[in-house]
Amino acid sequence: MEASRVLILPGWQNSGEGHWQTRWEALYGFHRVEQHDWMHPLRGDWSARLEETVVDAGGPVVLVAHSLGCILAAWWAAHSRNAHRVRGALLVAPGDVESPDIAPLLPGWSPIARQPLPFPAVLVASQDDPYCSFARAQGLAVSWGARLHDAGARGHLNAESGLGDWDEGLELLRALHAPLKNNPPH
Repeated sequence: MEASRVLILPGWQNSGEGHWQTRWEALYGFHRVEQHDWMHPLRGDWSARLEETVVDAGGPVVLVAHSLGCILAAWWAAHSRNAHRVRGALLVAPGDVESPDIAPLLPGWSPIARQPLPFPAVLVASQDDPYCSFARAQGLAVSWGARLHDAGARGHLNAESGLGDWDEGLELLRALHAPLKNNPPH
């Protein structure tokens, strides 16, 4: 797994210092997709930035998304001509932007794209995520054709969850990447 081709897609408000995505970036050299506005995200702007980053990578990429980053990955994949460049995706704790509590905070992010993803994916969900029920995460996994991984009761799988370097997630990423190594993208 070439570190520069692992793209980190943080969610709303970015991933802070103690977040496993930030730790992975520092430890393994993965590349964070920087967005223009983390506080007032616009789906079109975020999608355009992901498109630029995937094209500029110059080869196949793997997506590592958290929260709103998962919703971005699905939306982008449903609309991009470059989704074939993605070898796989680790989708962690998707945020339910269709929820009545969240939708007003993130206008323009609903509906959630529900087409099957054109690449292999693992969706990691917590039993007690305050931003997406486990049942809702299961439904997204089915819609996207992603393998569901039950992380237990770990909250939103962020810095507050106390995951540290989150070795379990890294193993899921490695397992996702392993079968892809010998199969070049189309």
